[in-house]
Amino acid sequence: MTDKQKPEPYDFTAQVGHLLRRAYQRHTTVFQQHIPDSHLTAIQFVVLCALRDHGGSSIAEIVRTTVIDQATIRGVIERLRARELVAVEHDREDRRKVVVQLTASGARMVEEMVPFGHLISERTFGCLNPAERLALLFLLQKMIAGDDAG
Repeated sequence: MTDKQKPEPYDFTAQVGHLLRRAYQRHTTVFQQHIPDSHLTAIQFVVLCALRDHGGSSIAEIVRTTVIDQATIRGVIERLRARELVAVEHDREDRRKVVVQLTASGARMVEEMVPFGHLISERTFGCLNPAERLALLFLLQKMIAGDDAG
């Protein structure tokens, strides 16, 4: 290989995956700093919101809605159940199927945390102006829309 054919150097810090991971780490830090319930994680909040939006759901439905893997979801649901924020019951028609739903405490928790969710999103955007925020959301949605095509 001649000098002219040398591959471009690979700087992992400039790669999309690394930058997305760093952005997510930043978001997680912001979440932990601003959510008043120190025992509530970002993933648990997503699951609670999904149950609020879709009602009682099977594990498979929660996985599809949240795009969180099944092994992780099971642990999240178990922790939410231990805090009595969700109830887990067998489906009346198919006893093999488990249905997860918000308890009254879980519904109150979501309602109380949503304003903080908005604040966390605002802080995650940081110094981005309105056009940059819109562009970022558009590009991220376009990027993940490719998942549906394949």
